[in-house]
Order: sequence, then structure tokens, then C-alpha cells
Amino acid sequence: MEVSLNNKYEYLSDDKIREIIQEVKTEDPLSEINNLNNIELAKFIDHTLLKPEASVNDIQKLCDEAKEFGFYSVCVNPTWVDYCFNYLMSTDIKVCSVIGFPLGSNKTEIKLKEAEIAIEDGAEELDMVINVGKLKSSDYSYVFNDIKSLSDLTRKYNITLKVIIETCLLTDEEKVIASSICKKAGADFVKTSTGFSTGGANLYDVKLMKLASENLRVKASGGIKSRADALKFIAAGASRLGTSSGVKILKDELINSGY
Repeated sequence: MEVSLNNKYEYLSDDKIREIIQEVKTEDPLSEINNLNNIELAKFIDHTLLKPEASVNDIQKLCDEAKEFGFYSVCVNPTWVDYCFNYLMSTDIKVCSVIGFPLGSNKTEIKLKEAEIAIEDGAEELDMVINVGKLKSSDYSYVFNDIKSLSDLTRKYNITLKVIIETCLLTDEEKVIASSICKKAGADFVKTSTGFSTGGANLYDVKLMKLASENLRVKASGGIKSRADALKFIAAGASRLGTSSGVKILKDELINSGY
């Protein structure tokens, strides 16, 4: 069932949006950052490889690293889902696929078909990108229904749906509205970034998204450059971390580039 929202976001007043932003801006710095051992930290990580030039050898290496280090999932482009599912079948490592990636500008019908195929191929988690242009046009009904179409599908098959709002392209007000829509539309997570735009995750956005979405789980992705960064994001409220540098994070090595 579709829901009509006018171009004024009706679930949060302007005053409430400002209140949420102000609350996060005036929060105290992270008071406590718990150290985690490698086994614990690995379970927060979606081990990610989304580069278009990734070969089958690269994907196999990703899967082998996930098995060796015990990452929660591997996150890959749709063409590699069936390969990863078969390769990891004897493990508890989940396969995650991206949908409408990285721009989010596909029509909903295309995203839905892409999601159906990914599920058929073995994906247990989907990371979809919102239509940023529709959000910025205040077409909140479109954004809601785009997400709701996929959440109806994922709930039917007990699949986890994460929604990428691409925070680097949004104002604080838009981040609040997008996070709230994710909650209302039935997503399981709201996620910061694709890692393919102008910026990645930051602690402020994670806190803002967590509050605005009424404690929906948050996935931080893009720009997590060290073990210390990873622990800070978890302390800020992230339940999952998307990174291509999971191995270096666990080894506490310096990361110079990458998703």
C-alpha cells in the first residue's frame, strides 16, 4: 500500500527536526569507548568489495578473508552473489548485495527486480540506495514507497534491509527526514554512505541518524581508517561497519585509502 506525504514532512515538525539536530550537536563527546577483541570486532564488519574491476580471484580472496577472520558478511555487487553464496555455504558468513548502487536513481521496479534476483541467488542482506534527487525534491512519498517496496519483499523472506541515504549529499535536516522515513518504511538499518560519492561516515551523522530514526540500527560505511575509528563508530551507535579494510582494521594497520 502506498502512502502519500506532501512536500512538508508530516511525521516530524520543523521544530522537532531542529530539536533533534541541536540535541546531537550539544551532546558530550564519546564518554566511553569499549575495546573489543578481534572476534567481537569482526562481527560488526561487512567485509566489502564493490569496485567494478573486481575479478573472481578478488572475490574469492574476499571470501577467504571473511572465513579466516570471521567477518559478519561479505558485501558484493549483484553479479557475485551466487558465487559467494556457494563458496561460503558451509559457513555462517552472510552474503550482502547492493541494490540501486551507487546512485539510487533507478526506478523502484528495477530495484525490486534486482532485489528479487539477489535473494534468489542467496543474498541474506540487501543494501539499497535511496533516490537522493527525490529526497532533495521533497518528494517524500516517492522515497517512502521506494523503500517500502523493498522492505515488503525482504520481510517476506526474512532478509535484512539496509538503506543508504548518502549523508555527504544531504543537509542535516534531510538526514533527519531520510532516517525517519527509513524507520517508517520498515527498513532494518539506515546506512551512511555508498563510499562512491564525495564523503563517507562520520560520528556526528551516526548519532544523528540513530536519534532521528528512533533507534533504528545504523551502518557506518566509507572512511573508516583504523581500529580506533571502528571502535569510535561503534561507541557512537553503529551496529555494523562497511569497509574494504577489515583485515587491516583487525591487524591495527594504517589505512591510506579505500572504502
